Amino acid sequence: MRRAAALCVVALLLAAGAQGTARAEEPAKAEASVSADGPAPAVAGPAAKDRQFRAGAETRPFQAEVSRMMDIIIHSLYSNKDIFLRELISNAADALDKIRFLSLTDKKQLGEGEDAKLEIRLSIDKDKKMISLRDRGVGMTKEELVNNLGTIAKSGTSAFLEQMQKGGDLNLIGQFGVGFYSVYLVADYVEVVTKHNDDKQYVWESKADGSFAVSEDTQGERLGRGTQINIYLKESAQEYLQEDKLRDLVQRYSEFINFPILMLTTRTEEKEVPIEEEEKQAEEAAKPDDEKEEGKKAEEAKEGETVEVEDEEDEEEKKPKTKKVTETITEWKALNDNQALWLRPPGNVSDEEYSKFYKALSKSEWDTPLAHSHFKAEGDVEFKAVLFVPGYAPPDLYDNYYAKKPSMKLYVRRVFISDSFEELLPKWLSFLVGLVDSDTMPLNVSREMLQLHEGLKVIRKKLVRKAIDMIKKLADGSAKAAEELEAAQKEAGEEEAATKKDEEKGEADKAQEEEKAKQKKELEDKAGQFKKFWGSFGKSVKMGLIEDPGNRRRLLQLLRFHSSKSADKLTSLSEYVGRMKEGQKHIYYLVGTSREEVEKSPFVESLVEKGYEVLYMTDPLDEYVMQNVHEYEDREFANVSKEDLKLAEDKGSKKREKALKEEFKPLAKWWKEALGAGAVESVKVSRRLSATPCVVVASKYGWSATMERIARTQTLGDSERAKFMRGQRSLEINPRHPLIKELKAQHEAHPDAESVKESAQLLYQTCLLESGFLLDDMKDFNARVFRLLAKEMKVDDLTVPKEEPAADDADEAEGAAAEGEKKEGEQEEKEVKIKLDGSDGDAQKIEEVAQQLKAQLEKEGGKKEEHDEL
Repeated sequence: MRRAAALCVVALLLAAGAQGTARAEEPAKAEASVSADGPAPAVAGPAAKDRQFRAGAETRPFQAEVSRMMDIIIHSLYSNKDIFLRELISNAADALDKIRFLSLTDKKQLGEGEDAKLEIRLSIDKDKKMISLRDRGVGMTKEELVNNLGTIAKSGTSAFLEQMQKGGDLNLIGQFGVGFYSVYLVADYVEVVTKHNDDKQYVWESKADGSFAVSEDTQGERLGRGTQINIYLKESAQEYLQEDKLRDLVQRYSEFINFPILMLTTRTEEKEVPIEEEEKQAEEAAKPDDEKEEGKKAEEAKEGETVEVEDEEDEEEKKPKTKKVTETITEWKALNDNQALWLRPPGNVSDEEYSKFYKALSKSEWDTPLAHSHFKAEGDVEFKAVLFVPGYAPPDLYDNYYAKKPSMKLYVRRVFISDSFEELLPKWLSFLVGLVDSDTMPLNVSREMLQLHEGLKVIRKKLVRKAIDMIKKLADGSAKAAEELEAAQKEAGEEEAATKKDEEKGEADKAQEEEKAKQKKELEDKAGQFKKFWGSFGKSVKMGLIEDPGNRRRLLQLLRFHSSKSADKLTSLSEYVGRMKEGQKHIYYLVGTSREEVEKSPFVESLVEKGYEVLYMTDPLDEYVMQNVHEYEDREFANVSKEDLKLAEDKGSKKREKALKEEFKPLAKWWKEALGAGAVESVKVSRRLSATPCVVVASKYGWSATMERIARTQTLGDSERAKFMRGQRSLEINPRHPLIKELKAQHEAHPDAESVKESAQLLYQTCLLESGFLLDDMKDFNARVFRLLAKEMKVDDLTVPKEEPAADDADEAEGAAAEGEKKEGEQEEKEVKIKLDGSDGDAQKIEEVAQQLKAQLEKEGGKKEEHDEL
């Protein structure tokens, strides 16, 4: 314990000793009408990106390595410029940690009044395009200011460059120097005002152009102690002048910093204020004449004259005159009110606190977690973690499964690093919400990329184990609550029967009943928790069985299914094994599209009749799961829809089966030939049927009917591969069924009859559909059904005659033809008339037309008189 404490102290000193992150008090706001609490922010010099160093300042060049470093930072090192605020706040927290540590042995170091407040303050000056960050930490002396911000003597920058060139470990977390320079991602000019208890107040300023200046600050506001950074933003970084933007960055990256982070916010309010006497006179002078007359009457009434004045106006005269004004209010608001709950021992945290913390992590105010796990891991990589199971699954949880990232946040010493490390949790646990905080995790200087992948593997392994244990605990708690609820209901029923005759109950009895009702409600809620979890995240557990072989044995304990003996509630594999019949060596299951389909399937009827329990798997994912899972507690899984189904049998049943095989052997051979080559591999007597004439079963290693349907619906499916994976099917017949007996008799009587073959093929196709398979030739099946119906309905010929027009339709057609001829004649006469009328008195043309018409009439056998008349 002493050694651990000593190490913590040393780490604290190292983290803050080389600090120098210069933070500064906030700039004064422009004439706020209401002042914020606390001292006025320190005011820096005029803001301009082309401003010059202060007069009399000591100007020095950056060391060559620092210039190179800033060039790397600005152009290469950081991929997201938002992190500049995270780096500065982290360094400010280090400075506050150090002054707090020093005050443990020397209380004078902390000071009194405002100086004793260990906090970080953030403010914006839009006129100067400047952000100020102030802490009341340890501050820096002039020597530390020069060494930490201008050289590489103590900052660790040189070591970073050497390691970067060699490709070695870049573990500089907690060393000041490099993190500060990230401010130049957004700034073209930076001022650092700092005050150490043992030195004067100094200003460091630089444009990141190869030089910096240090001078004593004699003009600015006194800091008392601490550091303020004034960041003059580039034109491309003006977005950081928005309060909402900074608030979001603080809540994202620095939400759980130990010290309060306050931001100076501005808002406007409308208020009613009394009107001054001068304003009243000005209003009176501006009134119209009629209003002035009313006012005069009111004055005369005061002198005793009887003048009628409206009551409402009189009331208004008595009320004090007010007006609405808009007031600007500035105030300091805390941005990080959530505590780092994971740092406390689990026993000291209540369920309400866990629930509140979960809502802060998930950003969901309405959701309540189903379970949580809070633990500390020690070893090569030490870390603390909190995991939560959400109450509900996001709507898009499985829409883009492989692209979805886990909702886990990585912190290093309570500073947010990233929430996009996919290595922290496997895909199947991406529904969890939580965080990991490590004090020993090696990071590179940008804090965005982990360098030690072995450490990540250790964290991942422990997180997965703890997650499975958390879910298992949830399942066990629900099962126990269900047992207690059942016992309580039974006890309540007995008590109700015993006291049924008592009509009056005392207050004590009523209070006792209310308490029992409350306990019952709690048990019901707890008993239903795992059912709720399974409905939301059961697919994730099944994906874990497929993707995570190392944890498959643990995950099998979490599986839940309906079964033939547990239709109303879900059952576990352990419960199934506990109910197995004597001599049963297999766990029987059947996959289908719905529970109703599986319950009525011919594959389960005989097993259920014999007392075997069958698991009903109705999720399409179950097919893929069972391809990866083969046994549970030394019991093999057996799909009852596939061949080679093994049941416990006695010697008598074996003899009967052997005799039936011999009896139906000729029928089986003939039936296989009648179905054609490739239809089935074999036809044999079934041991699984009770009331169904026959079923089609898949081969042991081929696709089941459900899997075949799934494969056929795949957009990019391969038909050739589907044929190969389908395997050979077998037709199993029920020798006790009347249809099979009759088919056997007809075959023996008429072995070559086409009708017997037709019946055999139709029976096969029907059983193929009932077994869940799809027909390759649906039209052939339909034709057989139609022929069967025709025979049953005594229809001799199924040929459909051609359609002939009805009598009414013929009359309508004849009338339409006559009407057409009439219109055609009228059209011809019209054309002749047009020709005659259009001749314009030309006798020759008229004569030609007349001759043509006469010739036409003679040809048609007309009379000469008609010719002459025409």
